[in-house]
Amino acid sequence: MAIAAPEPLPRLDPIGSSRPFARSPRSGLLGLAGLLLTSLLVCVSATRSELLLPSSLRPLPESLAGPLAGAGLKLGVFALIAAFVTMFVSYAVATRAAERLRPRPVLIAILALHALVLLAPPLFSSDVFSYAAYSRMGAVYGSNPYLHGPTAIPLGGLHSLIGPQWLTTPSAYGPLFTALSYLLVPFDIAANVLAYKALAAVSSLILILLVWRAASLRGLSPVRAAVLVGLNPVIVLYGVGGGHNDLMMLAILAAALHVLIGERERRGGALIVAATAVKLTAGLLLPFALAGRSGERSARLRLALGAALGAVAVAALAFAFFGTGPLHLPATLQGIQAEGGVHSIVGFLAGAAGIEPIPKAVTVGLTLVFLAVVAWLLRRVWRGEMDWIRGAGWATVALLLTTGFLVPWYVAWLLPPAALSSDRRLLAAAVFLTGVGLTTL
Repeated sequence: MAIAAPEPLPRLDPIGSSRPFARSPRSGLLGLAGLLLTSLLVCVSATRSELLLPSSLRPLPESLAGPLAGAGLKLGVFALIAAFVTMFVSYAVATRAAERLRPRPVLIAILALHALVLLAPPLFSSDVFSYAAYSRMGAVYGSNPYLHGPTAIPLGGLHSLIGPQWLTTPSAYGPLFTALSYLLVPFDIAANVLAYKALAAVSSLILILLVWRAASLRGLSPVRAAVLVGLNPVIVLYGVGGGHNDLMMLAILAAALHVLIGERERRGGALIVAATAVKLTAGLLLPFALAGRSGERSARLRLALGAALGAVAVAALAFAFFGTGPLHLPATLQGIQAEGGVHSIVGFLAGAAGIEPIPKAVTVGLTLVFLAVVAWLLRRVWRGEMDWIRGAGWATVALLLTTGFLVPWYVAWLLPPAALSSDRRLLAAAVFLTGVGLTTL
């Protein structure tokens, strides 16, 4: 059975119709300028605007304020709404005009935006403090972070910086990331924050580079891919600004996509497993990569072998550091999903309708819908009716729409497959969900 080839639609707007190629489109440059100006306003004003900070950093400790302490304006809710609406419109405009932009201004804007966010204090989320807590639990106190939450041990100043809902929650992250986090234990809290933000920024830049190269291999516009990923507000402001490990996971996953496009299946399988060992979400790519090789038994076997070898290596690492603790990860994630409430699209809609909490039957039904959609997509990919990267992208859309717990930076999971797909509806879904993410501030 033949493998479905990518469906190139050269010189098409990601959301709109075909237009002639121009070297300096005014609308695209205006979009870049709007993104930079609104991001500058947010980052410079973060130390004076509590709505931009996680609740555990209100008021903001001086040690975590960074070089922009006291700068900018004190932004209220209406000013922030205006800033984020402008930011989203600028991103949508830049994405629409991306294929008519020169690489230089795009790359300059990406680097400037990442550098700017690194200067800001931790934005929106307290997850970096949870990372630091879990690493200290294991490395300093010998307590398994997959069995206990941070309150199980004395952590001094860290307890007050962790979101209250996470104090009793064991680690929900993969063993590869948790083991690597042990390297930062000797440093103080401020250094940990900077290190996690820097790791997120480097991961984001690696992700952009790999998506650029993979798009070229697919016959798609690398500039469009770079704009979609590298200038996305949920990746830069939320992901880098909050120091989230999702970007490390996505960088490894982008490496897997890149080598799989180049038909290096064993390496691709191992990289998918490595990404899953940072965050379990990455595992969604593997069945689509296998289904995409339905007509090539040897390629499918090489991919499965690479994944199996990667799984053995990860299992050995996990057992060496955490024993059987990581086996509790699925139960921890299930508990988080069950308590998501308004932190999901369905939960938000149910709350607006006065239905709280979400009925158990609805949660089960959404899970069944997600599994049915994934099965349908896999069948289409297996039969050669859909490109496998496109199928993985739509499966991610289904996950984001049905999950019981959704925070803005999870939208980043969709961006690599969307950037490497010629499906304009998938690109439109990525931009739309970015807007949804920004409205959850």
